[in-house]
Amino acid sequence: MAKGFSRRRVLGAGMGIGAGITLGGLPAAHASGGTGPSVAIVGATVIDGTGARPRRDMTVVVRGGRIADVGAARDVRVPGDAEVVDGRGKFVVPGFIDSHVHGSGQEQIDLPLFLANGVTTVRDMNGQAPLYDWRDRIAAGTLSGPRFRVASSIIDGNPSLLAGLGAPYVEVADAAEARAAVRAAVAGGADFIKVYVRLTPAAYHAIADECRRLGVTFVGHTPDAVPLTEASAAGQRSFEHVYTNWFATSSREAEIRHRLARITVGAGEFNSWFNQTHPLEVLAARSFDPARARTVFARLAADGAHQVPTLTHHRVFDLPESVALHEDRLRYLPAATRAGWQAQLEQVFLAGRTPQDVVEHRELFGARVRWIDAAHRAGVPVLAGTDTGTAYVYPGFSLHDELANLVEASFSPMRALQAATSAPARFLGLHDVGVVRRAAVADLAVLDADPLADIRNTRRVHAVVVRGELISAERRERMLRDVEAAAASGVLPARLAGCACTPVLPAA
Repeated sequence: MAKGFSRRRVLGAGMGIGAGITLGGLPAAHASGGTGPSVAIVGATVIDGTGARPRRDMTVVVRGGRIADVGAARDVRVPGDAEVVDGRGKFVVPGFIDSHVHGSGQEQIDLPLFLANGVTTVRDMNGQAPLYDWRDRIAAGTLSGPRFRVASSIIDGNPSLLAGLGAPYVEVADAAEARAAVRAAVAGGADFIKVYVRLTPAAYHAIADECRRLGVTFVGHTPDAVPLTEASAAGQRSFEHVYTNWFATSSREAEIRHRLARITVGAGEFNSWFNQTHPLEVLAARSFDPARARTVFARLAADGAHQVPTLTHHRVFDLPESVALHEDRLRYLPAATRAGWQAQLEQVFLAGRTPQDVVEHRELFGARVRWIDAAHRAGVPVLAGTDTGTAYVYPGFSLHDELANLVEASFSPMRALQAATSAPARFLGLHDVGVVRRAAVADLAVLDADPLADIRNTRRVHAVVVRGELISAERRERMLRDVEAAAASGVLPARLAGCACTPVLPAA
């Protein structure tokens, strides 16, 4: 049955602060585009998201929320009413898409941080009514923020790992309950269905069949009891994280699955699941079989299945010492959130971890990177997603970390950019998004340096255009100052439940 959330067990004491705000002087009604003046970015290098070579000394003209013209600066007329951005020495790319986030419920924190980082579309995996409201208000132009696509509440088996931990979920024990959960989610406004770890094969395949019947996509984790290739053949269109996925590419998969089936996990015992699957992950990493992997990856590619690595999340999980690399970003988060994240790190990820486990987790992160590289080289489409909302994974900022992680996994900078622009746009059915071309939706990021020379240059956001409206450099700086002030104010809002992938425990 469906589970609500307790206000005592929520996202690090919550992060939502307010509503009906402006973004550094950008009115909420304008942020959805289509009503403001023209925008012209003059003399920039355009990297259009298609994989084509960069085009230098270009002008991009935006009008009515769309790209009205893009061409050589000498050939494009700049409208007299246009807000002009001097693009000389700058680089225009499509607005970024984060394919795995968890909205916290705080409009004054999440939404401006996404936009300030050039993230103009997100796929939210949290599945709660307030997020459907965000989605609809943003689409209507009454709330400033990135375009949202929002999951169902998570559908898990019985007992669920999420029981009592604050995440929105539906617990199903059999095929009939699974079908009913899909129907209820679609009726409730979900854009897609999300599946989870403890589903039985019968319930899982009932979900797959009901999604086919209703014409809705389903995505999520690979259930423990369902092999990766079986899930792909059943129609699951994206697989989140690495975790149990790489069991399928191990020469010892049969042994791993036998041991996995013997794991006993009670309701809400998330940490126990992590600790019991850890030695199986180590075994899978050490027994990676290239020939087997080619077969598995070919199956996924043929099925049209996508991988969302969330290496940013895995880095925190496997290398918790890396958290210190981005401590300056904590100023954008309320103190209660920071305390909740630390509680999650300690109670969900690190509790029970032995010194030997610590060494093995360092090994696992490198193996995850190599596994993603192998999947990508074999033709499995990869989408950049962060797991924003889980401990030390930040709205907006962490998408740039994920691009760097993909380059570490041997993606070219161009391929990494496409994993956060045109590839997820196609996956989401947003055919006029994720590219810089005439008549496309005007979602753009203007960068101060070349991301193809160094992918870390995507962090150097100068300005953003979101559905035709310009967030200038000055407005962007005001947005960030406003977020910092809101976070420091100590004002706490009504709160959403914890993230639907990994619950976020409140501070002790």
